[in-house]
Amino acid sequence: MKLWQKDKETLKSVETFTVGKDRELDREMAAFDVLGSLAHTRMLESIGLLSSEDLQTVQKELKNIYKEIEAGFFSIADNVEDVHSQVEFLLTERIGEAGKKIHSGRSRNDQVLVDLKLFFRSQIEAIVKNTQALFDQLISLSETHKEKLMPGYTHLQIAMPSSFGLWFGAYAESLVDDLEVMLAAWKVCNKNPLGSAAGYGSSFPLNRTMTTELLGFESLNYNVVYAQMGRGKTERILAQAMSSVAATLAKFAMDVTLFINQNFDFISFPDELTTGSSIMPHKKNPDVFELIRSRCNKIQALPNEIAMMTTNLPVGYHRDLQLLKENLFPAFTSLNECLEICTFMLQNITVKDDILNDPKYDYLFSVEVVNDEVLKGVPFREAYKNIGMAIENGSFKPLKTVNHTHEGSIGNLMNEQIKAAFNKVQGEFGFGKIQKAINALLD
Repeated sequence: MKLWQKDKETLKSVETFTVGKDRELDREMAAFDVLGSLAHTRMLESIGLLSSEDLQTVQKELKNIYKEIEAGFFSIADNVEDVHSQVEFLLTERIGEAGKKIHSGRSRNDQVLVDLKLFFRSQIEAIVKNTQALFDQLISLSETHKEKLMPGYTHLQIAMPSSFGLWFGAYAESLVDDLEVMLAAWKVCNKNPLGSAAGYGSSFPLNRTMTTELLGFESLNYNVVYAQMGRGKTERILAQAMSSVAATLAKFAMDVTLFINQNFDFISFPDELTTGSSIMPHKKNPDVFELIRSRCNKIQALPNEIAMMTTNLPVGYHRDLQLLKENLFPAFTSLNECLEICTFMLQNITVKDDILNDPKYDYLFSVEVVNDEVLKGVPFREAYKNIGMAIENGSFKPLKTVNHTHEGSIGNLMNEQIKAAFNKVQGEFGFGKIQKAINALLD
């Protein structure tokens, strides 16, 4: 039986096709569906659509269902369409008529919207937490290895001296900008759509501000039509933020696969963190980073996938939107796993010493020699030409002392400022405020 079903059964093949993977994916939203109902029913009681006695009964049993979900005892029956139906059926089965009253003033459309927004908030918090761990590890490595020089490249040709401090620190700062993008997605997710019903509001005198406060949302989606239009757009914006983090990870993973290569030989990992070959006993393959690279490149395609699924949909709800979960939900798991394994791998990285002593890197210091001439009074273009001629005729002698002191250079990494920037952005999410609201709702 479906919540919307009247006197005729849906053809089984049609039901199977339309339900799709909803039962499987909706389990991830079960706890959030209960939270939405806890807030909604308190609001219903405040406007006289639920008695105080019914509210007490409903709230108590909803909290019991929430505990069952958290303990892993919740499932969606094969004859039930989605998580919203399952929670309502359980409630009605256990407490009777009061359970049938909780759907007043809402539709499955705004119910799934609020479930998704709450779920997205929790996933963003997990991503931010894992990004923080990776950031801290990168900053730590940057400080630990700031004195160790390495080649810097342009066009994959040796260019100028760099350092491991610069390399690790660059990716740390990249995560700061990624977090800025995630913060923008967070602000979009942290608006309450509940009360928009099927997208056109309700004739009941709903108090949408009350549910906004109960669920810890920063504000609400004011226009009920836009609340529904936001589905698909919210997912696309969130996917863009995830793709930003993924792009940083993919680029870093590519660096690692190069630098662990014997032709570079800048870094290494313990044998137990690499894989071997079935016929070549010398192999130590960076499979972890190759998979991070591929997974994160896949996540970078996600915004476009979502855009293609939602482009040119007219105003109002459409079943197309159901499929967004199939693309987005696994990406949360994948990105968090990539962040976690990357942090773990970096806790076990070995950085090589004295890399630039190899004569093949002598030309890295050509700019240092040019700059030294300029500091002695030689015009830059003349010094550039002189050193170029010395390289051509084989008389070039590198000056291997690197004196970079300006902001963000080898000798002045600005890691404290980068940490301050990260902490500033992270603090704007306000996770504590939301947890406080949820705790009060469950109390």
